[in-house]
Amino acid sequence: MSDHMAMSGSAARLPDTRPDNRPDNRPSNRLSVFKTYKLYVGGKFPRSESGRVYEVTAGASAADAAGKGEWLANAPLASRKDARDAVVAARKAFGGWSGATAYNRGQVLYRVAEMLEGRREQFVREVADAEGLSPARAAAQVDAAIDRWVWYAGWTDKIAQVVGGGNPVAGPFFNLSSPEPTGVVAVLAPQESSFLGLVSVLAPVIATGNTAVVVASERSPLPALSLAEVLATSDVPGGVVNVLSGRTAEIAAPLAAHQDVNAIDLAGADADLAKELEIAAADNLKRVLRPQPVDDWSATPGTDRLTAFLETKTVWHPTGSLGASGSAY
Repeated sequence: MSDHMAMSGSAARLPDTRPDNRPDNRPSNRLSVFKTYKLYVGGKFPRSESGRVYEVTAGASAADAAGKGEWLANAPLASRKDARDAVVAARKAFGGWSGATAYNRGQVLYRVAEMLEGRREQFVREVADAEGLSPARAAAQVDAAIDRWVWYAGWTDKIAQVVGGGNPVAGPFFNLSSPEPTGVVAVLAPQESSFLGLVSVLAPVIATGNTAVVVASERSPLPALSLAEVLATSDVPGGVVNVLSGRTAEIAAPLAAHQDVNAIDLAGADADLAKELEIAAADNLKRVLRPQPVDDWSATPGTDRLTAFLETKTVWHPTGSLGASGSAY
């Protein structure tokens, strides 16, 4: 009995070679699977046709804590050809998206918020790394971005009542004005606010029935590329949103000059680049939303960006007589 007890005791002291007690029960020496970030064009995830990538490093504060310039991932470096492909996809999707009911578009935008809520922790990590924020501040940014999708989802079927309606005219006519989407909109995402700023400029564009070609923040493109994965699983039709990453000036130039782009939001352009793009956009009379300083992207956005890319259609209809009595309407 004593020999048996001794053997049992020595066996208990042998090194434990089982997997550690991680929640997923994985061995501690398992190699991580690095994520391959891709463009999002026409509902698909292609690499850049040029085959180029560029290194994305951690934001300033995160670099201070984890080593300056810590490598995060390689992002695709989109080319002029990628930009043209994105415009083709956006134009192809415009008819169906603009023709959908406003209520349906609101449901789709709300679905985006639902999917983001389920992947909240992933986006908190990515925003914290990208912008050099503390986990608490990054979480506040992600929560505000999710709420921003809900905000614009609620506006989809209400904006027509705000900016449209019947107009009093001096004559026997009905005069009615109603808003319609502009078309394909190129959106330069804010450089410093890689996620909340991006959502704040993208959501109102598609809420009103436009389709978008987004140029992600050049320095911090990863949250935008991950957002594309959410859009792909949120009932947003392919081509309604197309996401490119790379050098902002290189991608924006062909978009500003493209004859099938109807408008451009210059939120992510500096003063010099914005001036160049405005000149190029004038060739086909694009709507241009100039860059404006934003101190706090989490502030209530109002309706300015909802109306920035809307056209107003006005219909005149003659009144007529009703019956033999000659009463009119």
